[in-house]
Amino acid sequence: MEFRSGHTTREQAIVDLFRATFSASEGVDEGKLIGEFVHDLMATTPSQDMFVWSAYDGHILLGCVFFSRLTFEQDGRSVFILSPAAVKTEYQKQGVGQKLIARGLEDLRQNGVDFVVTYGDPNYYSKAGFHQITEEFAQAPLDLTFPEGWLGQSLSGKDETPLIGPSRCVPALNKPELW
Repeated sequence: MEFRSGHTTREQAIVDLFRATFSASEGVDEGKLIGEFVHDLMATTPSQDMFVWSAYDGHILLGCVFFSRLTFEQDGRSVFILSPAAVKTEYQKQGVGQKLIARGLEDLRQNGVDFVVTYGDPNYYSKAGFHQITEEFAQAPLDLTFPEGWLGQSLSGKDETPLIGPSRCVPALNKPELW
């Protein structure tokens, strides 16, 4: 398995991966929604506000993860959100997603990011070091449908003190239907 950063020249393959993966697991409407989200994320998010990692087996795209900036204007720490993540259906449960997340987290750590949040299955993301957090600890940019899925982890090794103030995500993620 080979890891590649960025998305340039691979945009359509990445959109297709997310659309197919989410259609298979959550239904066609969810696949369309997430495919459009990924397209918008790549098209509108400045490179300094996004990290992308993909896993390949030769020319086959196995999986992809996105990390985008989450701004807490009253807090000086650098924060990113892991969203979305997908692994091609036939390659799931083989460690591809966990390896992609680990690669992305290490990249963020090396780039001085202090804290990462995600919004998903606590059982899955806890394997990558995430733990449940409350909105008192880190306010989500929009209302959470499933607050138990609000997760985070420190990358800086500093004291995990609450993030101060309201948060703002990148425009592509700023849609209630994604939360």
